[in-house]
Amino acid sequence: MSSDATAAPRKKWWNGLFQGLQKMGRSLQLPIAVLPAAGILNRLGQPDVFGDDGLGWTNVAKVFAAAGGSLLDSSLGLPLLFCIGVAIGMAKKSDGSTALAAVTGFLVYFAVLRAFPDDCPEDTTFGGAGMWGGVCVAEDGTVAQAAYQNPGVFGGIVMGLLAAWFWQRYHRVKLVDWLGFFNGRRLVPIIMAFVGLVFAGLCVWIWPPIGDALTSFSKWLVDLGWLGSGIFGVANRALLTVGLHQFLNTFVWFQFGDYTKPDGTVVHGDINRFLAGDPTAGQFTSGFFPIMMFALPAAALAITHCARPERRKVVGGMMLSVGLTSFVTGITEPIEYSFLFIAPLLYAIHAVLTGVSMAVTWALGVKDGFSFSAGLIDYVINWSLATKPWLIIPIGLCFAVVYYFLFRLVITKFDLHTPGREPEEESEAEDRAQTKA
Repeated sequence: MSSDATAAPRKKWWNGLFQGLQKMGRSLQLPIAVLPAAGILNRLGQPDVFGDDGLGWTNVAKVFAAAGGSLLDSSLGLPLLFCIGVAIGMAKKSDGSTALAAVTGFLVYFAVLRAFPDDCPEDTTFGGAGMWGGVCVAEDGTVAQAAYQNPGVFGGIVMGLLAAWFWQRYHRVKLVDWLGFFNGRRLVPIIMAFVGLVFAGLCVWIWPPIGDALTSFSKWLVDLGWLGSGIFGVANRALLTVGLHQFLNTFVWFQFGDYTKPDGTVVHGDINRFLAGDPTAGQFTSGFFPIMMFALPAAALAITHCARPERRKVVGGMMLSVGLTSFVTGITEPIEYSFLFIAPLLYAIHAVLTGVSMAVTWALGVKDGFSFSAGLIDYVINWSLATKPWLIIPIGLCFAVVYYFLFRLVITKFDLHTPGREPEEESEAEDRAQTKA
């Protein structure tokens, strides 16, 4: 057998795996899209807004805090959202029964984990179990919430993948006539109940070493300080080119690290810890604000100024739109994809400078976070939760200057075909297409 013949199946397998990972990355965007609502609700429930230090509407603050906390809960809320989102995104032609199967499996998995608490402190005994867990009861009658294995978002993602796979395989299965009621879509939730049970049993056994490894890795990355922030920034932008950045984001933002709130609740992930008031959080979010609010809009301006005079007005309108989108919301894909494929050198510079921004902001003690992305909306909403948020403005202006002049220099020196600098025939074809439209 020739080497080409053996290489073909390997290449086909790799392409299939890569496409599957990209599809999963897109699936993760669905639950992440819920986070702005969670962030706003959680913020309105803080003491300095509707609480005692703000308007004094204590009960109203409790309502908003509980609402936002339910979505940001790292044991139930977030994992369940990711479970449903991944199941719907990964299954072909998914429908409501896909989500039902995912929820069924997840609830069984969640409850089984709660049946096996970690050891209670000395001189206490475990009492109660079930969906909401049990307590450790001391001899004097005092109680404390029991601790459990918590795979968190990782467990939700795995359950979502399992739900998608079993739904895809069995949603058209027909049973014998006397079991016909359970044909197809009605069968999958039943299957997922047992799948959730088995997966929870495995987690009770194998999660402790996996969790310890993740904790050690996150501690190592955090202990790197500004260097760890910079590494994450470069990796984040680099993975965006192939649509796999959400893998990295999900574990760093929603799984790494832990913080115990005053009420005893433990939250995980850089974003959750920041929104819960952890003063040490924000290491992997702060540096995005200067880039998304200032640097990328400056890059859009540079691209506009580098366009040919007859194309500058059209390009300027497009760049104004994508620049404002980045500044206000922190959504950067429109502007990044405008030069990613036609000028990869610019994107490489952008990825490195993002890492520099992450390192600089953390080194200067800036600690800021977001519920959705690093745009003006999250910057304003989370101002009082942040440490030195005002520094983001001068840092961002400095990066804006660097981006503008560096982009102009590279575009003109290497004659890159950024928007407005395409060959004449391409521009004429595009103009004709716009005229017909």
